[in-house]
Amino acid sequence: METPGSQTSLHRANLERVVRAVRMAGSLTQAEIARGTGLSAATVSNIVRELKDGGTVEVTPTSAGGRRARSVSLSGDAGIVIGVDFGHTHLRVAVGNLAHQVLAEESEPLDVDASSAQGFGRAERLVNRLIETTGISPGKVIGVGLGVPGPIDVESGTLGSTSILPGWTGINPSEELAARLGVPVYVDNDANLGALGELVWGSGRGVKDLAYIKVASGVGAGLVIDGHIYRGPGGTAGEIGHITLDESGPVCRCGNRGCLETFTAARYVLPLLRPSHGPDLTMERVVQLAREGDPGCRRVIGDVGRHIGSGVANLCNLLNPSRVVLGGSLAEAGELVLAPIRDSVSRYAIPSAGRQLSVLPGALGARAEVLGALALVLSEMGDSTLLESTLPTATPAFT
Repeated sequence: METPGSQTSLHRANLERVVRAVRMAGSLTQAEIARGTGLSAATVSNIVRELKDGGTVEVTPTSAGGRRARSVSLSGDAGIVIGVDFGHTHLRVAVGNLAHQVLAEESEPLDVDASSAQGFGRAERLVNRLIETTGISPGKVIGVGLGVPGPIDVESGTLGSTSILPGWTGINPSEELAARLGVPVYVDNDANLGALGELVWGSGRGVKDLAYIKVASGVGAGLVIDGHIYRGPGGTAGEIGHITLDESGPVCRCGNRGCLETFTAARYVLPLLRPSHGPDLTMERVVQLAREGDPGCRRVIGDVGRHIGSGVANLCNLLNPSRVVLGGSLAEAGELVLAPIRDSVSRYAIPSAGRQLSVLPGALGARAEVLGALALVLSEMGDSTLLESTLPTATPAFT
């Protein structure tokens, strides 16, 4: 039995600190582990050697600052994680290992308005097919991250009332999918997962405070504060789409008038262009036409950017993030949308907050949410379970 404060419990805590640092970063040099954990270089070296001997980590030669170094990552054989992303019109699944390597990924069309049972059935089949494709035993699955396009009640784990997913209200997505797959399932909304994905793999790397803005059928923001997703006590933090821009504006699905969403979301923007561009117009097509020089599409994209910038300016004044990442298909418009966002931030944000902010397009595109689902499992899984499955129980040397 480990006594709190004993040498054995201290060593165990140090093991978990190193594993946690590597797990969240994907790979780190030993010097980076030492800086991130506060442990001495000698302690990190001893721990890495022990973890390597136990099969928990892999060590490969690399370079850092022109000098030879050793890169430490979790073993590819230590387990796999699965990401499932329910978009409004698609289902995307990815399988990855603990070294942040994506082993298989696939998406297919899906109308989430149909029924939750149909959606979970499709997800179960796609997950099983991808696991079979990788050739990895299903017993290696440690957990599943699940993204849904709606708010999750923190206390109950159920989907709140939303007009985006009317047939899913009151459903507990985590329990539903866990019952089908037989492994722990961690759930969050798509904007939060997009933020996690960009934080770990994309345009958010290297910062601890950012906002990920997703504009699709609705408008949401995933907020990262001090390296962690901020959800708020009820799980609804980041509903930037319902900031009021015009009290006399269009009626929003939330019941208020003039929300940011009514000036930027696809369901409100596309009708402005369909009389001149046809009834089958999509946001992806609008972006493409704008990039090709279509004046109407360019005007609409610019207007959307200015409205988003007003919402971003409010975030700057309240939270002072260092980076805003624009996700979704709108990000493909590049400077056509980013420049107007920056202009509005410059106009409406406190100058000191605006100067510190960088506005970038997402690097992951449509993959941001499913990769964020993988990152969610990596952030929620416990280090103790991983250590117990790979390390012997012998009494450790002093570290």
